[in-house]
Amino acid sequence: MKTIYLDNNATTRVAPEVLDAMLPYFSDLYGNPSSMHSFGGQVAKEVREAREQTAALIGATPEEIIFTSCGTESDNAAIRSALTAHPDRRHIVTSRVEHPAVRSLCAHLSRQGYRITELPVDKDGLLDMNQFEISLTPDTAVVSLMWANNETGVIFPVEKAAELAHKKGILFHTDAVQAAGKIPINMKTNVIDMLSISGHKLHAPKGIGILYVRKGTKYSPFLIGGHQERERRGGTENTPSIIGLGKACELAARNMEMENTTVKRLRDRLETELLSRIPNSRVNGDRFNRLPNTSNVSFEFVEGEGILLLMDEYGICASSGSACTSGSLQPSHVLRAMGVPFTMAHGSIRFSLSIYNTEEEISVVIEKMPSIIDRLRSMSPYWDTVGQACVVQ
Repeated sequence: MKTIYLDNNATTRVAPEVLDAMLPYFSDLYGNPSSMHSFGGQVAKEVREAREQTAALIGATPEEIIFTSCGTESDNAAIRSALTAHPDRRHIVTSRVEHPAVRSLCAHLSRQGYRITELPVDKDGLLDMNQFEISLTPDTAVVSLMWANNETGVIFPVEKAAELAHKKGILFHTDAVQAAGKIPINMKTNVIDMLSISGHKLHAPKGIGILYVRKGTKYSPFLIGGHQERERRGGTENTPSIIGLGKACELAARNMEMENTTVKRLRDRLETELLSRIPNSRVNGDRFNRLPNTSNVSFEFVEGEGILLLMDEYGICASSGSACTSGSLQPSHVLRAMGVPFTMAHGSIRFSLSIYNTEEEISVVIEKMPSIIDRLRSMSPYWDTVGQACVVQ
């Protein structure tokens, strides 16, 4: 049975070109890039090239790139550094729909005496910018808002938000893990101070990430232990993954037009057909201001876990929310924040496509999904025999 992989916001396949670029650094070119000898020096040269490739994807300079282990480390490092830069400030502004890498850290910091403002979103998952501006106070140390939501794909106006924060002398961080490689990012045209990227979301391997720190921004290292990364992140460089990430960023820049044409067209076809064939279904999140690859669809009166299990019988891979919280039986915190009705939120499926998906794969999903939902609804006490929603007494 062929696997149809539509869970690319959870992780992506490593691109063949990326794997080919990495392989020599597991065998022939195994030197430590920090070594003084020429054997390690040739590896250091390739690490510098990878740094240039990653910087180019987001319009940064190589000196502004810090290689990390993942997006979570990058998020943690950015927020903690901002707090260290302003030790007299005890307020953090974020949103109710952030990734657990930010939300869980903020919850942890609240227990240490920091005041957290979680901005609400509207029914389409969009921020109220007036409320955002009001939330900024002289006590605010940092704002952390995601560039694009991992569950709905909704894009936040982070460039405008960073300008408003800067007017009040507040540092601004954005989790761009889902946005990088899918939509244009140019750090030369905004004032964002710090930005996080995770390699495994853009066809690089797991275990490698980026923290962008704008030149001139005061930064305190998260990991201390060596001179690596210009003394901003101690630890021997993960050379094969850094090389792979550099290649993946180069490919992402080259394929971004395809993301916004071919991938978007496949996403729209899938979404349109599912809504037309399956009654009592809806798309969650703004239909226009979102990533080109992401569709979050709710099917009323069924459980997301049940849908995923039946999809898996056909080799179809998707998600009922963030991969970091998929073990929870609670409805997605993102959908709850948007006010999605309980009967819809529980039956939500996130489809996230990539450049490797095909028309044929989408056709299979369109064919199988109506019978999957019908089968589950036939077992639901809230759905009658003619397929109409029952009124819950």
